[in-house]
Amino acid sequence: MPEPRWLTEEEMRAWLGYRRMRNLMDLQINRDLAADSGLSEQDYDVLSHLSELPGGRMRANELGARLRWSRSRLSHHLTRMEQRGLIARHEVPGDARGAVAALTDAGEAAIRSAAPAHAASVREHLIDLLTPQEVRTLGDIAEKVLDRLDPG
Repeated sequence: MPEPRWLTEEEMRAWLGYRRMRNLMDLQINRDLAADSGLSEQDYDVLSHLSELPGGRMRANELGARLRWSRSRLSHHLTRMEQRGLIARHEVPGDARGAVAALTDAGEAAIRSAAPAHAASVREHLIDLLTPQEVRTLGDIAEKVLDRLDPG
């Protein structure tokens, strides 16, 4: 069995710093989103995906795949959003198990209202702390890691 490749001090600094930064930044941005709009991060993810599509509609299984959510998690969350009037679910003709998640007028208004403050929070807690070169580097790093973890 080969010897483990332990992280160097500098690599450990980067790894632990990234983990702590990600956790604290996610908490703060999600806190801001909830305070500014009453939406959760998950609500925002669903609404933003649907709002980017013509007609604001997507098959639920495709939405779940894009969000990397289990069928159960997606179903429960869509039920809560439907009860709040943010989305509607429609049957797929000829597919008894299929459903389409559709943005409602209230959901469209919610995402339109939440987006500016959400962008301001992302700027405040990340983007505006970085130089333009650092933003490019962060994007390059994200793409490299995502290409490895999610080649599809």
